[in-house]
Amino acid sequence: MRTQGVTTMIEISAGPVTLSDRRTERSWTVEVGRYALGAVPVTQDLYERVTGERPGTARGDRLPVEGVSWGEAVRFCNTLSAREGLRPAYRVPADESDGPAWDRTADGYRLPTEAEWEHACRAGTTEARHGPLDEIAWHRGNSGERLHEVGGRRPNDWGLHDMLGNVWEWCWDVYDAEVYGSYRVLRGGGWFDEHWSCRASVRRRSHPTLRIDDVGFRLARTLPG
Repeated sequence: MRTQGVTTMIEISAGPVTLSDRRTERSWTVEVGRYALGAVPVTQDLYERVTGERPGTARGDRLPVEGVSWGEAVRFCNTLSAREGLRPAYRVPADESDGPAWDRTADGYRLPTEAEWEHACRAGTTEARHGPLDEIAWHRGNSGERLHEVGGRRPNDWGLHDMLGNVWEWCWDVYDAEVYGSYRVLRGGGWFDEHWSCRASVRRRSHPTLRIDDVGFRLARTLPG
């Protein structure tokens, strides 16, 4: 584990991860390189300190930020990178309809790919969850149908909290361009989801401009080698 700037990042080792999609009944294996991932989702306090804004309706410094679009999450990553003297990971064109480009050589903050997300969520296991759901996640059955502070459930073996439940997390990837156009991948399940949505393999999608009250994000960084 290492603490960098305003957030705690966990170093994740390289390795293969097999992803699957129930809708298309296909699976594929991805080799991911070394990277760092936030120990918890971005909080309201951190988001406000970087942007001056506090979106969403729930209020609490340690609550995960929600009601943030994919595009806003991308811009947050760039702003935080510049603030910490890192090279921003994204090139955002003036006409945002073209979508940002990812500079994979940059050392700044970014969104994880969905392969990185699932690799980290599984933490070396092949199980759907890293422990009993009520111990590791806030979901519809135990959340009281509301957000909870980050870090309040048991982490996985790599020290990552809230990978399942509390808020869904934006990933970099397009979900299925041929069918859904620019829709981006969401992972992890949220506070209002039934237990079957809080599993390492579950994929959800949303338009990158939408703001949803159970969707937040987690920071990633590329590591050398």
